[in-house]
Amino acid sequence: MQQENGADEEATVDVQFTELPNALIACKVPEDLYEEGALRVSFESLFRSFDPEVQFQYFKSFRRVRISFSDALAAAEARLRLHKSDFNGKEMRLYFAQSVHIGSPRLEPPKPEKQFLISPPASPPVGWEQSHDATPVINYDLLCAISKLGPGEKYELHTATPTTPSVVVHVCDDGHDDSSAPDDSDHDDRPRPLLAPKSSKRAAPTSPTSDRQSHVNSDAKPPEKTMEI
Repeated sequence: MQQENGADEEATVDVQFTELPNALIACKVPEDLYEEGALRVSFESLFRSFDPEVQFQYFKSFRRVRISFSDALAAAEARLRLHKSDFNGKEMRLYFAQSVHIGSPRLEPPKPEKQFLISPPASPPVGWEQSHDATPVINYDLLCAISKLGPGEKYELHTATPTTPSVVVHVCDDGHDDSSAPDDSDHDDRPRPLLAPKSSKRAAPTSPTSDRQSHVNSDAKPPEKTMEI
């Protein structure tokens, strides 16, 4: 049980140390510190006592000094001991540097905040009204010109040219003068022609009268057949 508890404590300590930043930012430092000299050597010696591999970055325009340690524990210990300490007659303040974790070493495009699908709304907006279709336009001039056309006459719309034919409109008559389809009343008044009877294959009795009739019928032309439509 003690070994397990010790292992849990070590795991928690490792997590806490790894989450801490390994760099400090020194503020309110003397202006002579940004020049090479004995003052810079004494300043760096304060932090090299915690980590011999410490690195310094001087930002004169911001009056800041970034102090990067190889271990987060050394950075935390240096802050606990040197924060608000006196250096060259001024109070020195130390803060942990904010670490920025980048998921990919490459530059990624911005998040698509305004890239969304443009679709029609499911319901009409407020104040929308159904528009009524316009009434059809009646061309009275065309109707008047058609009414003036007389039955049985023809009207030339376009005259003929050497390359195009003429356009002529023939107006149909209203009467029923078609002989192919007469009315039933015409059939009653028209006399129907008689059709000749068909000849029979049976032999007729031999008699002088019948022989004379057959001789006359053979020389005569057959009557014309007419069909009533």
